Amino acid sequence: MILKIINSLLILTAVFMGIKQGTAMVMGKPEMTAMFGKWGFSKTGLMINGAITILAAILILFPKTFVWGNFLMAAGILLIMCFQLQDRDFKGAMIEIPFLMLNLLIIYLQHPLKQEVL
Repeated sequence: MILKIINSLLILTAVFMGIKQGTAMVMGKPEMTAMFGKWGFSKTGLMINGAITILAAILILFPKTFVWGNFLMAAGILLIMCFQLQDRDFKGAMIEIPFLMLNLLIIYLQHPLKQEVL
């Protein structure tokens, strides 16, 4: 029971961060535009990436789409890490590791409302 509560808090944290970052991308915040702009993302590309991030965060909330949402979120984080490593920004890439691990841990712990199959 305590594990389900901890997992629920981890899920809510991941969803909050996903919606926050996705909204920043969709709104075209200057720091997001600068970061993704150096990797060749147009404003439209940044908005699409933000919309996918928001969608991934919402998908995490539902048991049937839980894994897909986490997969999309982890793929987005890996994309950022790869671009940072390509720029030789090791510190930036290392900062993303806990967020990637959060999604992997959440997948491992499974959705707290998932129905157990006997």
